[in-house]
Amino acid sequence: MDTEIFNTTESEVRSYSRGWPTVFTKASGSVMTDEQGKDYVDFFAGAGALNYGHNNPELRSELVEYLTSDALVHSLDMMTPSKREFLQTFKDVILEPRGLDYKVMFPGPTGTNTVEAALKLARKVTGRQHILSFTNAFHGMTLGSLSVTGNSMKRKGAGMTLTNSSKIPYDDYFDGETPDFLWLERVLEDSGSGVDKPAAIIVETVQGEGGLNAARAEWLQELRNLTARHDILLIVDDVQAGCGRTGSFFSFEEAGITPDIVCVSKSISGYGLPMALTLFKPELDVWAPGEHNGTFRGSNPGFVTATAALRRYWADDSFQKGHLTQVIDTVQDALTKIAIEVEGTSVKGRGLLTGLYFSDFDAAGKIAKKAFEKGLLVETSGPEDEVLKLMPAMTIELDVLERGLKILADCVSEVTGQDITLVLGETVNA
Repeated sequence: MDTEIFNTTESEVRSYSRGWPTVFTKASGSVMTDEQGKDYVDFFAGAGALNYGHNNPELRSELVEYLTSDALVHSLDMMTPSKREFLQTFKDVILEPRGLDYKVMFPGPTGTNTVEAALKLARKVTGRQHILSFTNAFHGMTLGSLSVTGNSMKRKGAGMTLTNSSKIPYDDYFDGETPDFLWLERVLEDSGSGVDKPAAIIVETVQGEGGLNAARAEWLQELRNLTARHDILLIVDDVQAGCGRTGSFFSFEEAGITPDIVCVSKSISGYGLPMALTLFKPELDVWAPGEHNGTFRGSNPGFVTATAALRRYWADDSFQKGHLTQVIDTVQDALTKIAIEVEGTSVKGRGLLTGLYFSDFDAAGKIAKKAFEKGLLVETSGPEDEVLKLMPAMTIELDVLERGLKILADCVSEVTGQDITLVLGETVNA
């Protein structure tokens, strides 16, 4: 296995290849294979960009047909049949059934692009500069997105002071000791507080990189009510938690709230192709033509696979209430059983953006390393990498899922010294 060119020529900034030091050659569904022919169960799913698995055959067939037809691949924001089909399908399948009236913007190909567009729009609409975000938040790696990100290591990468943003406590940051939003409510109502009203508050319903902290529905509802009372825009960053990963297409559906702006990327293309959306209420559409643009803001292959994914998995609730629910229940059952056996361990997150917190902060990293050796790809999360993070594809075959979960249990057992016999399918009382 030749890795010399990666070590001598590629930047030191690379990260995933360090934890998984092998050369991957192919992938199908939820299994990746390296140059030596070793298979790995994938509980990473492209950091959430492959919710429907690798090389999903139903999406691939649509893509191959499109690419061999001489249809447009690159078109900036020009009108094409593939864009028309995507917009109509997204409206018919996702927005209207949920009672959501959003304009759709194509801000650029990645998650940080949609966050940047959301922040820019919020400031333009309100005429205010300041943005509030939350402790342990992660919103992207460009300067605007970094300014609302909490991780100190990633913020240092900016090489400059990050301004026009402040952090406020996420749900249960003080372990339930302080009423939610007490300080914020008071300073917004006090003309002498010296705290300027922000343009927006940006939030993840589940903090994917920040430790899989999951906000309660009532906390999100209170946040929505507070922002509405004070004429502050609410931005939900659904880049990682969206597109079905928590069990519903948008992660905020469970709370019954309607954000002013929603950031979507990662799995919106369905096939791992670069694509992002910024959704916002029609009255916020104050852009002048070309005021926000980008060369790769309209990828026609992405439109094709995105449309195919929406029609295949979201046109009705059969997938959501069937296979997806079964996968989520299986994962949550397994994690609960493991957490019961290992002292100082608890289940974090929601749906298939989930994992295990370890009070021994070194455990998660050791387990992830051992999992790779045994043929399972998982990553870590949290400010101290104290959470083992699972993001299997929503379409993962149940036998592959169970194989991966048993590898995981074996690795937890070896690292913690606690005997764990994982029996799936039996009811557990946590």
